[in-house]
Amino acid sequence: MRATIQDIRNMKQTGEKICMLTAYDYATACLVEDAGVPMILVGDSLGNTMLGYGSTIPVTMDEMLHHTRAVVRGTRRAFIVADMPFMSYQLSVEEALRNAGRFLQEGGAQAIKLEGGRPVVSAVKRMVEVGIPVMGHLGLTPQSIHQLGGYKVQGKTPETAMRMMEDALALQEAGVFSLVLECVPSQLSALITEQLAVPTIGIGAGPDCDGQVQVVHDILGLLTDFTPKHSKRYAELGEATKQAVSNYLQDVSNGTFPTERESYSMDVGLLAALHGSSTSGR
Repeated sequence: MRATIQDIRNMKQTGEKICMLTAYDYATACLVEDAGVPMILVGDSLGNTMLGYGSTIPVTMDEMLHHTRAVVRGTRRAFIVADMPFMSYQLSVEEALRNAGRFLQEGGAQAIKLEGGRPVVSAVKRMVEVGIPVMGHLGLTPQSIHQLGGYKVQGKTPETAMRMMEDALALQEAGVFSLVLECVPSQLSALITEQLAVPTIGIGAGPDCDGQVQVVHDILGLLTDFTPKHSKRYAELGEATKQAVSNYLQDVSNGTFPTERESYSMDVGLLAALHGSSTSGR
């Protein structure tokens, strides 16, 4: 049985830290769930990690639905949240509702996540009214990267900090069941977490959030060219993968793979008959 939004809310009530990780494909989703992670985000960060885009902006609904379905097939217990991509919810409340519904109906997700504060409140309210759980996202919102002027910590001035607090309260009032805070000063995150009844999930937002989320590629060291400040590498699977592939290449090149152990055999009598048949046919 899958975790529910009530399970996530209860974790804040009891003081249990919430762990969320991204996953973008079937195999990774299986591993992440088997490790015990209760909530998986199919993030639009798949644009960077899986599709090679320079940002999340080019990611489409079809791409998000494709990856969401794969993650859902790889899980049975985890609560699956799907990211709404750029321009899938900004045009109108009706368009936002239609696309959010597709994630549940076609993608199999249990909730959606969208970026922004008061400008998206109307869409959030309508989604919640029809039974679509919504996770909010404030701070560094990657879909607005051009407007923000780069990947920078948000909420460092009195004006932006106050705006973020007001946006957080507005999203809670609209009905979000949780709120991601990305690249936010830890003191501000702690204050927002204290003021909200719904859980906060931090990524580069300090230790006082109710939970944490990270990109699985970052914590596993799968992308070797860059590690965000807010992440911690728990493995070096990128280097391990390159070494394994190099070893495979060498074995194939020098003829030491495959061996008899990795090969299949056939009945000796059948083989003799085949030899005889091929000889008589000459």
